[in-house]
Amino acid sequence: MASAPVGRALRFLDPGVIARLGTMELKARTVVEGFLSGLHRSPYKGFSVEFAEYRQYLPGDDLNTIDWKVYARTDRHYVKKFEEETNLECHLLLDQSASMSYRGAAPMSKLEYGSVLAASLAFLMNRQRDATGFIAFDEQIRFRLPAAARPGHLHALLLALERVQTGQRSNVGRPLHQLAEALVKRSLIVLISDLLDDPEPVIKGLRHLKFRGSDVVVFQVLDPNELTFPFKTAARFTDVETAEEIVADPSRARTDYLRELAGLTGRYDRELRGAGIDYVQLDTSQPLDFALLAYLSARARRK
Repeated sequence: MASAPVGRALRFLDPGVIARLGTMELKARTVVEGFLSGLHRSPYKGFSVEFAEYRQYLPGDDLNTIDWKVYARTDRHYVKKFEEETNLECHLLLDQSASMSYRGAAPMSKLEYGSVLAASLAFLMNRQRDATGFIAFDEQIRFRLPAAARPGHLHALLLALERVQTGQRSNVGRPLHQLAEALVKRSLIVLISDLLDDPEPVIKGLRHLKFRGSDVVVFQVLDPNELTFPFKTAARFTDVETAEEIVADPSRARTDYLRELAGLTGRYDRELRGAGIDYVQLDTSQPLDFALLAYLSARARRK
């Protein structure tokens, strides 16, 4: 009987619904509230935004700090964390390079989807009183909003996301190194990109962040056409970053294309996970709940 409310909640995470909403703030609020509503009625019951503010009871803890309401729901003892234990400094990095403008079979382009994801994460971080920063980049950093948790900061961040425009060629590695050198405290870094770049410098940049003590979550956003290559008739394919064009017969190119894509994504998965970095591939036609769950998991481990 629980599936009906879950279904209604997930409908508000559907990209087709979100794309028709107005402001970025409305989109983010709708996604996060739908997500949290679904969590409370799903198999993940008990693992929600509130649990980033708790830790499991340990011998020696003051019994007065046990939250008995949480115990009643989970049959486990949790204690409320202190304020200084809960707050994080988080940085959202959004790739705005030209390849992110692609939209094939999805309701939103990769850049639009990534912007809504970043806005939803910022909204969720704000609920948890985390200091949140934002960087938009292509071959260089184009916009940076330092991390803060003061009143009005979320609005400024969402407004910046609403104004993000498609940029030029990508160079994902460069801004990663720049951020790693600029960080003065351990942080949680969230990268949102299609990662359609030379993987070697990208992986080195992410490892640099990890080496500096930050936890890193990588969301690779890809259009369903990029994931399946569904084209059937001969067509001209254009590189949106270089304007280079080729004419190809999809029936002949599909096998090679899918092999190359699998090699690229497989390398990211293998090497990033090997470095202790969370790697999540997202289909831009699918709801955003999986991405938010991945973030909450990373945040919980950060504690």
